[in-house]
Amino acid sequence: MNTLQTKVATDTWVVASWDEFIQTCEDPAYKKAKCYYRNGEMRIETMGIGPNHASDNTIIIFAVNLLCTIKGIPVKGLTNGSYQKTGVREAQPDISYYIGERSQFAPTGSAIANLDNVAPPDLAIEVADTSLADDLGEKRLLYEELEVREYWVVDVQKALIIAFAIIANNGSRRITESEILPGLQISLLEEALRRSRDEDQTQVGAWLLTQFQQL
Repeated sequence: MNTLQTKVATDTWVVASWDEFIQTCEDPAYKKAKCYYRNGEMRIETMGIGPNHASDNTIIIFAVNLLCTIKGIPVKGLTNGSYQKTGVREAQPDISYYIGERSQFAPTGSAIANLDNVAPPDLAIEVADTSLADDLGEKRLLYEELEVREYWVVDVQKALIIAFAIIANNGSRRITESEILPGLQISLLEEALRRSRDEDQTQVGAWLLTQFQQL
C-alpha cells in the first residue's frame, strides 16, 4: 500500500505495516489527524472540532492543573502528545500528564516521545464526541499496553467521564475516584463539565476552586 497515493480510510482501524503507518502519518493530507497503531493496524482519526469537544478539553486541563496547584502536586501536562514504541504501537491522547515525582521525567523537545527511552505518562485522557466506542474499546487496550496508570474517556455528548485504573499485566478496572490524584472524585469533574454547558469558564473555575479547597 502506498499511502501517499491511496486515500486511507479515517476513523477506523486499517491493517498496515509499521512503515506504512509512519508514511501515512507523515503525509501532509493527515497533518491535522491523530495517529494510532496497535496489533498490526493503524487508525487515522480526524480531530474533534465541535465547541463542546473543545470546551471539555479545556475544562479538564484547567481542573487537573488547578487541583495540582492547590495541593502542591508536581505535574507536567501535554496536549496531543504522541507516544511511540517503535515498530509496535503509538498513541496520541488528547491530554496526558506526568504526576508527582515522575513529572521531572516528562519528555521534552520537538520529536515524538520514544517509549524506548522515556516512561509513559501517568494519566492519558481521550475526549470523545464521535469516537466513544473506540476510545472505550481498542484504544483502552492500547493504553493498557502502554502501561499508563490511569485512562479517562470524556463522553462529550453526555458530559460523563469513564475512568480506568490500569493494572500492570492484567488489564484495567473502572474507578470512581482517581488513584493518582488522591481525593478527586470523577463525579466532581463531570459536574464541572455539565456546568460548563450553561456557565462561562470563570464561573466553572470558581466553583472548582471551592470544591478543591475542601478536599
